[in-house]
Amino acid sequence: MSLLRRWSPWALLLLALAGLLGPILLGEAEKTVAPPFSRPLWLDRTAPPTVHLHLSPEVREKTLDWIWEPPAGLALKGTYRLPPGTSGKIVWDGPSGPVPLASLTGAGSLSLDGRDIAFRLRLGLSPFQSPLETLFADRGSYRLAYEGPEPEALSVELHLSGGRWGLLGTDQRGRDVFRLFLAGISVSLLIGLAATLLATLVGTSAGLLSGYLGGPVDSLVMRLADLLLALPLLPLLMVLAGLWGRGLWQLVLILGLFSWMGTARTVRSLTLSLREAPFVENLRALGAPTWYILGRHLLPEALPVLLATVTLGVPGAILAEAGLAFLGLSDPRLLSWGRMLHEAHGFGAFTAGAWWILLPPGLGIVFVCLAFLDLGRFLEEKADPRLRETLP
Repeated sequence: MSLLRRWSPWALLLLALAGLLGPILLGEAEKTVAPPFSRPLWLDRTAPPTVHLHLSPEVREKTLDWIWEPPAGLALKGTYRLPPGTSGKIVWDGPSGPVPLASLTGAGSLSLDGRDIAFRLRLGLSPFQSPLETLFADRGSYRLAYEGPEPEALSVELHLSGGRWGLLGTDQRGRDVFRLFLAGISVSLLIGLAATLLATLVGTSAGLLSGYLGGPVDSLVMRLADLLLALPLLPLLMVLAGLWGRGLWQLVLILGLFSWMGTARTVRSLTLSLREAPFVENLRALGAPTWYILGRHLLPEALPVLLATVTLGVPGAILAEAGLAFLGLSDPRLLSWGRMLHEAHGFGAFTAGAWWILLPPGLGIVFVCLAFLDLGRFLEEKADPRLRETLP
């Protein structure tokens, strides 16, 4: 098939799979993983990365090769349960020798921070000394280990805060930008497709009835379409988003109900050209009801045009959602690309020079729109073969 030779279907398929499988494989996107505005790992190799070392009953020792300056922060958190009457400890071992970080007895939890004075005193330091300079006195191989009897339960994590994280860094709240980008794929595609399908359904119904029945129905539908086309769309969407709420389906409903006019005009013109065709006249002479003529004969004639209209309408819905989200009029619980741009702007990513927060959602919107436009162009050529002579 010629469709499979186009780049857009494969790109959209891969993007949809990434949006579905990415959050499942990579974990929760809302989780704070590193300090705010951490750079991507590949951007500045001189800055220390953010590292998480996790200990469990199965893995009681983790090693780390450290070749950078001391990290900006350190936190040791977790829970444990040891056999009755026993004790153990968490040890940090490096080129300068082992340093006990915490003593464990019975069952309990750990919550230690490098900024705590009690933690510094436990390490034998003064309240004004940095424990990070002591724990990372030299560059080399370090080891985080649990020493003691076999624990009944152990879940301890050492968090080292650096200036780099992941493929695309972190945002203003310390969340992984790559995970947020993948989570935004499904939301943006869902809103774009659902709003366009709703607009297509309303526009197709209005266009078929308007073109076939004519008279007052045609005048009423077309004047309503002219009125909605004359209204400024973005301010209208802003007002309705404020009145109807900012949930996912409210947004889909708003975008769908104010995007059907072009589809209605296209279907109406096609219906007008077929209304007086001989086969339609024969159906009316045989007593076929209106709904049968519209659904069984006129709608299939409009399907090729509708397919192209759907694919060309999705970019408009995605851009409208991104605009509303950027203005803060979408559901704050939805991790869409527009919401990412809104939060990045609101928390100063522009002034901080954190371009790794801005570019992924912006380029994602552009890429999806171009893919749907390429697909819609192909379907337009199939619906009207005359376009093949004018389009390269």
